[in-house]
Amino acid sequence: MSRFAMRAALAASTALFAFPVLCAPAFAQDRPQAGSGTASSDRNSAEADASSSNEGAIVVTARRREETLVDVPIAMSAFSGQQLADQGTMDITALADQSPNVTLEPSRGTNSTLTAFIRGIGQQDPVSGFEQGVGIYLDDVYLNRPQAAVLDIYDVARVEVLRGPQGTLYGRNTVGGAVKYVTKKLGDRPHLAAHATYGSYDQADGVLTVSTPVTPDGVVRVGASLARLSRGGFGTNLTTGQENYNKDIWAARGTIEIHATDFFARLSGDYTHDKSNARGGHRLIPAQLSGNPVLSDVYNTEGGLNDPKQDVKAWGGSLFMEGHPTDWLTLRSITAYRQDKSASPIDFDALPSVDVDVPARYVNHQTSQEFQALFDFGKLNGLVGFYYLNASALTQFDVRLYTTAPTILPQLTAYTDADVGTDTMAGFADFTYDFTDQLSLSVGGRYTWDKRTARILRQNYILGSSGVFGATGVALGGPSTDFRGGASYTKFTPRASLSYKPTPDSTIYASYSQGFKGGGFDPRGAGVNAPTTNPSGIPSDAEVAKFLSFRPEKVNSYEVGAKADMFGGRLYLAGDVFYMDYTDVQIPGSVACVVSGVPSFCGVVSNAGKAEMKGFELEGRAKLIDSAAGTLTLNGSVGYIDAKYKKYITDIGGVPTDVAKYRKIQNTPAWTGNASLTYATFVGDGRVAVTGGMSFKSKTYQFEIPNPYLDQKAYQLFDASVVYHAPGDHWSLGVFGKNLLDKRYKTSGYTFMGADPVTGALYTNPDGTLVPALGKEGILTAYYGNPRQVYVTLSVNF
Repeated sequence: MSRFAMRAALAASTALFAFPVLCAPAFAQDRPQAGSGTASSDRNSAEADASSSNEGAIVVTARRREETLVDVPIAMSAFSGQQLADQGTMDITALADQSPNVTLEPSRGTNSTLTAFIRGIGQQDPVSGFEQGVGIYLDDVYLNRPQAAVLDIYDVARVEVLRGPQGTLYGRNTVGGAVKYVTKKLGDRPHLAAHATYGSYDQADGVLTVSTPVTPDGVVRVGASLARLSRGGFGTNLTTGQENYNKDIWAARGTIEIHATDFFARLSGDYTHDKSNARGGHRLIPAQLSGNPVLSDVYNTEGGLNDPKQDVKAWGGSLFMEGHPTDWLTLRSITAYRQDKSASPIDFDALPSVDVDVPARYVNHQTSQEFQALFDFGKLNGLVGFYYLNASALTQFDVRLYTTAPTILPQLTAYTDADVGTDTMAGFADFTYDFTDQLSLSVGGRYTWDKRTARILRQNYILGSSGVFGATGVALGGPSTDFRGGASYTKFTPRASLSYKPTPDSTIYASYSQGFKGGGFDPRGAGVNAPTTNPSGIPSDAEVAKFLSFRPEKVNSYEVGAKADMFGGRLYLAGDVFYMDYTDVQIPGSVACVVSGVPSFCGVVSNAGKAEMKGFELEGRAKLIDSAAGTLTLNGSVGYIDAKYKKYITDIGGVPTDVAKYRKIQNTPAWTGNASLTYATFVGDGRVAVTGGMSFKSKTYQFEIPNPYLDQKAYQLFDASVVYHAPGDHWSLGVFGKNLLDKRYKTSGYTFMGADPVTGALYTNPDGTLVPALGKEGILTAYYGNPRQVYVTLSVNF
């Protein structure tokens, strides 16, 4: 850690822990005490607090019971639905600009597949077999796969971002953290709302929401939302003529709720159809075979692959039931089924030539069941739960190497078909005992049993591709992988925290938690390349299984934090310092390889070694001016993380070699932060708010091996908005500007260039050009964040 960073961390932590003690008399105030609550009351409270000036009073359910944000001894950010609307937030990836040490981005080549990292832990690879490091929850239902996980913001009550391992309170264990998306509950009166947006690049969004009670007493209520989200492209595919980076989405939700005495039930279903074009990448170097130059506009592309046409469909349903048989007991059941199907053409070289063109197909299913029993005995309250998930993830793709293959192997294609199944069960519990009104101890534990099964087929073809994507070729020899197998993993993971409340409106806490992510099988591994002792040179089934498998990973997380509402809610501060010991880190990846003498594309997944993450986070909100004329409010956050590998073992010429000093933690900038000023005043009987803000990220490495072409230097984004709310909030009008300085910044990319296996330094030819490792054109392709956008929104409520 640099001297500046150490001083900043020390100053932040000193100020953080001094505030509750030094200012205790100044900010003691009355506020509602949080209890166990119900799901329905959770949502009511969250919506009521959306317009509250006291950020720490936002009600959240991070510990599966209703609490104010300031009371929860967990590092987290929370955003009410009203806050998100007033900021013009379009999908959950925007939350990363306001949450310290968080990265949320659309994955390479798509609008809807999510890449999520929290505190240096996540998962970039969307293919089957790899469990995500950050859990995404939609109304308490864990989304097992990243496809269709870029959730658009509409009809939302709040979104919670939890940092650090989660497992004793949530259905699925996650090692990095969780993002919890909570939709609005239905009201007890008929309601109709409409929201329309029009802006740059022909953006035209519309959301219609309707709900009503269907019984005179309001016990049974129904509601539905329909969303149409569209935008033209930021650029053009110069080969196909299609718009690039466009948006074309239809989405809907339907809900039936029962609000009876001591019983609440919610049956909901949702559907999303994303027909946006595949995102084409921007080449960072000239084409080395065809000679095409680098395009001047980073949003333009020349990729010729358009079969299959990009198409993503996702749907699911859930049944939430909650009963209160006694004052001290709450019982819950959460039953859910989800499915998504994606067709995706990925043109790695971003050129008309067929040089590492990858048509892909993903099909995912999941069924989950969770039971919870919540206890409230006054000084002792807690939760006991059981979770079951059955899921399957099918990934099929061709790798077309038409320019790479020797002339004796025309139209060479490497086909992969990987069907990975997951069966997991877990029992978990978490209890909190209040020794006094100020001092509390929480302890919890989870026992997880994971079973992973895999069927992996890899087959080379010539004279065309596999039959899955048409143009059936001729099989070239036998399969390079024909694997069927499974493995089971078990793990007990504990959690403990001690919290102290100097005043009713402040919390100091220290916690320890352990996270666990199960192992699996590399769907892209070439079984024939497995090391073998067989005289025939053909690996045994056991050797193939060992070659394709990777072990579970584990993280031990230590955290000290504090939160406080001060001066009658005029100042809210929350901060923490953390240390994480990360072992058996799973590193998925792919490289150029040779399979049975034929050039190909192979997985290189391994448990590379150990990593260490340490840093701090600080979030705050200060009402600088509070007068009859108006209010001026400062919001901001800053996060610092020193994330590095302590050990990174890779195979160099058959020799295990530690290359940790040459490797970086991907998608994890050392510094993240944001700051904004909002001036709000009354205009007649309505009110208007004017906001200007910025967010920043320091240098970001796209992969573990630094790449001077792909890695993104530090950058800042500037936003502004003006929002008017009519009397009674019957309608509102907002004008929003995002990325006002039109900054170009990379969010992801592909690289298959020759490099030193130890240092990662790129090889060059005598003429100074780079050396391709796979394909003849050279693959260095980047994807970019959104350019400047300006749009107007109109919302009405009846």
